[in-house]
Amino acid sequence: MDIGFIGLGVMGQPMALNMARAGTPLLVWNRSSDRATPLRAAGAKIAADPAHLFAQTRIVILMLYDAAAIDAVLGRGSPAFRQNVAGHVLVQMGTPAPGYSKQLETDIRACGGAYVEAPVSGSLKPAETGQLVAMLAGELEYVDEIRPLLGPICRQAFVCGAVPNALLMKIAINSFLIPLVAALAETFHFADRHGLDVQQLLAVLDAGPMASNVSRVKGAKLAARDFAVQATITDVLKNARLTTAAAREMGIASPLLDVCDALYSEAVAQGHGQSDMAAVIRAIEARTDSGSG
Repeated sequence: MDIGFIGLGVMGQPMALNMARAGTPLLVWNRSSDRATPLRAAGAKIAADPAHLFAQTRIVILMLYDAAAIDAVLGRGSPAFRQNVAGHVLVQMGTPAPGYSKQLETDIRACGGAYVEAPVSGSLKPAETGQLVAMLAGELEYVDEIRPLLGPICRQAFVCGAVPNALLMKIAINSFLIPLVAALAETFHFADRHGLDVQQLLAVLDAGPMASNVSRVKGAKLAARDFAVQATITDVLKNARLTTAAAREMGIASPLLDVCDALYSEAVAQGHGQSDMAAVIRAIEARTDSGSG
């Protein structure tokens, strides 16, 4: 039986392509049908609509933007929900709020389905090369069934326990990643305004103890002023707010993310929401130019 895959956006399309190229029998669907064309060429089948996909599959992977998109695809709140999820294993790989994910698991299990959280750490380039890192949560029987399927997508997968621990782990990681890229952007802005050679800055960073895949990939984009999307500022802001909301629920301080919320919000307001997150440098530049830094 085919594996269903719904959501062929910036991350979902390369993930599904890696699965199809590895020989996974996929039946895919995306709201914008043109995103499915490369999947057909890779050997996947294309579903006419979500109902068709659910009728033909038992395991369905969801890589959707937010809770509203997930609910719409599943038909949650309508009679179609039970029909879509009963007897299925739903693998949720996006990043909605942890509380939402926990309630979704409850609703799916009540209808006779199973649910696995499987958010991933990484952006477009790791998605294209199958180097994402997955975090899995749910009933162990289904986690163990799903884990091998992620081989073409992920270089490593970690079992985090019960739902929503995988999503909590993902947003904990985001609390490091998001300020890290903002700090890197500030570094390049500082160097640029002092007339330093940004290529040499890249070399110095790469030779030092702070070098990482993030500093190399995002540093190269900052040096080249290349803001083609790997992870959009809009998405990053959404994820930052998921993390700060989870922190507030537990009475946890998040001072660095609070600053990033303001900075990435300014970048969105300036029209850079669909640029890569490295374009947050433009919000920093705007503060400098306005004298409000």
